[in-house]
Amino acid sequence: MAGLGEQIAREQRTMGPLLVAAVVVGLIGLPVAAWLDLRDLSERMLRTQASEISRIIDDMRGFYGSDVVGRVLKADGAVTATHNYRDVPGAIPIPATLSIELGKRISAHDGSVKYRFVSDLPFKGREPHQLDTFERNAISAFRANPSEPIIEASGSLLDRHVRAAAPVVMGQVCVNCHNSHPDSPKTDWKVGDVRGIQEISVAQPIGANVLSFKYLLLYFGFAAAAGLTFIFLQRRQSALVHGMNTELAEANDFLAAISLKIAKYLSPQIYKSIFSGQKDVTIATERKKLTIFFSDIKDFTAIAERLQPEDLTALLNEYFTEMSMIALKHEATVDKFIGDALLVFFGDPETKGVEEDARACLRMAVDMQRRLEQLNRMWRDRGIEQPFRARMGINTGYCNVGNFGSDDRMDYTIIGAEANLAARLQSIAEPGGICLSYETYALVRDLVRARPLAPIAMKGISREVVPYEVEGLLGELAQRPQVISEHATGLDLFLDVEAIDENGVERAKKRLSEAPLRVRVTGRVSCGCSRHSHYGACP
Repeated sequence: MAGLGEQIAREQRTMGPLLVAAVVVGLIGLPVAAWLDLRDLSERMLRTQASEISRIIDDMRGFYGSDVVGRVLKADGAVTATHNYRDVPGAIPIPATLSIELGKRISAHDGSVKYRFVSDLPFKGREPHQLDTFERNAISAFRANPSEPIIEASGSLLDRHVRAAAPVVMGQVCVNCHNSHPDSPKTDWKVGDVRGIQEISVAQPIGANVLSFKYLLLYFGFAAAAGLTFIFLQRRQSALVHGMNTELAEANDFLAAISLKIAKYLSPQIYKSIFSGQKDVTIATERKKLTIFFSDIKDFTAIAERLQPEDLTALLNEYFTEMSMIALKHEATVDKFIGDALLVFFGDPETKGVEEDARACLRMAVDMQRRLEQLNRMWRDRGIEQPFRARMGINTGYCNVGNFGSDDRMDYTIIGAEANLAARLQSIAEPGGICLSYETYALVRDLVRARPLAPIAMKGISREVVPYEVEGLLGELAQRPQVISEHATGLDLFLDVEAIDENGVERAKKRLSEAPLRVRVTGRVSCGCSRHSHYGACP
């Protein structure tokens, strides 16, 4: 994953300047390419126009030389101007005929510019003009309004054709000529009348000018190549990111699995504080006032000798699981399991105050003893002759709490004489009982009824410690479900007051009422005689 990350970083460093360069070239290149193409197109159009104008002038000069100057030089007598000048020796064309003949010459070439001089009223004997729709409409429009120009654009996607028409307006000389000429089809012309039109058509093949935009084409080609390159690099980077995300997901799954396994070795509070970053994994301690709980199983060594290792392991794991669940329910920090002993404390890393921590610890201890009674019933049903009976000690005092150990391996725990005192209190408690220090008893006295025991001395504690043995429960603890349990040779009594139903109550009453009678009838009774002992009364 580190290799993929470095590769992506390298590509990011490479793509950054490339992207900036591409944007700069794109912003500068487009106007430059457009300007270069417009310059070339202008030059191309100017050359075309110059060529066309030159050709038109050549046609005009040629026509003038042959049909005007030439005929004048050949004339023997007077020179006249007439529309049919070719039929009259020494005659030259009138302006209208000149325009018609020039149009034929100019339009005969395969050029982009054509010229026509046409009318719908030509002289008699002259070849009639073939008018198309545009020309007929133009003549009609000009006769209605001679000042309105008429232009038509047509053609296909790659070929455009523009036609522009201008009116031929009758002047006084033209009116006099036409009204008096025998070949004129109309003899009532007036000055300002529109006789016909002169038309200029320009064809512009767009396809032929496509190559004039070579710089724009090059620009778009470069832009397309740059875009494809960018897409390729993005897809490649996306594939790399996808691969890295896949590896990250696998790594996260692996880390999640590892963290779940690590959580089995840490209390939930410590696990949460470490993985949330609230605590650093460094050797550091602090002094706090804690409530410490210590429990131990009475005669565990003897029990272990009677059980197979597999049964003992299963039994002990079940016991610790149940006790740990109760501890977590009361928000305790489970420090460690020491053989069959359990060390728990309240007040770090989270605390609700010294008094509430002590009360929560007592509630936890009561719940543990009651749950152990229920477990003992279950274990007896499974064939365990002597289940567990736990002694519990609780003390409140200052301890050093934090990470102890080396830089390579450390343990979150508590150290101090107050922790040792909790263990000592446990050792003097009765099986199934709870023993408190005075500091703890003073904080929870409204919850329990306790009697003081003989003072004890502890190494590391200068004062004598007065233990308090819990005899009964008061207040909220007294309202909790009651479990009556008693076990001895020939005696197995377990009564869960909360779980038993009415039918069970009646059955229990019946059995308990029969018990004294059965003991008297079948019990072994000693007569006190020094000679013998027997069942029943002494004779």
